[in-house]
Amino acid sequence: MTSGSLAAAQTPTLRTVVIPFTQLKDKDADLSMKIEEGFGPDGLGIISISDVPGYTVLRQNLLNLAPILAKLPEKVKKDLEDPQSRYNFGWSHGKEKLESGKPDLLKGSFYANPLLDVPTTDALLLQRYPAYCGSNIWPQTALPELEVAFKALGKLILDVGLLVAYHCDKYVSNEIDMQSNEGIEQIVFRSRCHKGRLLYYFPAEKGNDVDDNDSMSSWCGWHTDHGSLTGLTYAMFTKDGVEIPCPDNTAGLYIKTRTGQIVKVMYKEDEIAYQIGNITEILSRGRLCATPHCVRAPKGEKATGLERSTFAFFMQPDWDEKLNFPESGHVNQELIQANELLTFGEYTEKLLDKYYHLKNVETPDKV
Repeated sequence: MTSGSLAAAQTPTLRTVVIPFTQLKDKDADLSMKIEEGFGPDGLGIISISDVPGYTVLRQNLLNLAPILAKLPEKVKKDLEDPQSRYNFGWSHGKEKLESGKPDLLKGSFYANPLLDVPTTDALLLQRYPAYCGSNIWPQTALPELEVAFKALGKLILDVGLLVAYHCDKYVSNEIDMQSNEGIEQIVFRSRCHKGRLLYYFPAEKGNDVDDNDSMSSWCGWHTDHGSLTGLTYAMFTKDGVEIPCPDNTAGLYIKTRTGQIVKVMYKEDEIAYQIGNITEILSRGRLCATPHCVRAPKGEKATGLERSTFAFFMQPDWDEKLNFPESGHVNQELIQANELLTFGEYTEKLLDKYYHLKNVETPDKV
């Protein structure tokens, strides 16, 4: 067993805090203990929602399309690329870099706004915030069903996410004064720049035994989401076109806790997971906490030829959303003045200028 595999095998596995959808949709329910357990300072920054009506079918519909999209002719995929947005719309493969600095050829991504095909036609905004304000690029001839499936799943994850945000606001408002229009729910509801990311991990060769793939972050590097809330599906694994369980129990999502401990986190196939982003931590004055996380690839002979498909939905403030940053907080202190008023677009610019100025480096909201 390699050192990386040994470390992963010795890492404790924890279950997400689970909230049944029937409880979540009850706005009179007191979910404060579960919100604190999952999202609070001692939590993992993640919870999962079970028994969401219609979710299982919509997840299957979209994830089954990821391998088909990835195997389209190169010319077709080239037409789906959008360099102007730093490949934050349409197809992207090999444009980002791994932690080693090498191009990430392990996975392909398809980005789109599930709610708005054209968020704005303002030329100045398109130039300043191309990753948020750009337009969707759908493979309308080669794979027309992608648009329908992508939008349907994205809309459902948003609707459930708004309920999660409602209960988060209810929890936070018990501790700090908060105007009704300042909560996560309203910030997410009025945003025009949500982004979905359909991910496809290409079949592994030789069981992912090369050195670069032995780290805990071999499939997705360590990062913390910088938006409001991220919705995640349980990944689908296929081999020779047939869905199978993941053959390596050390593969999956890893999270670094507030105490610096690394743990593996599990949730079920029929659950939607939600992770807190930096913006929510900042605006909640640290009552809700974002955590660094990564994804480890399967190892060993059983992983040879294995494909993985998944979907992440980044719920983030509008680029023009004015965010009133508090006097103190440990997130991005070096970028933000006490009581500074910034739009989400301006905050993102500061973040990119500070940490992600290299053109092709993976941005913090790409998981």
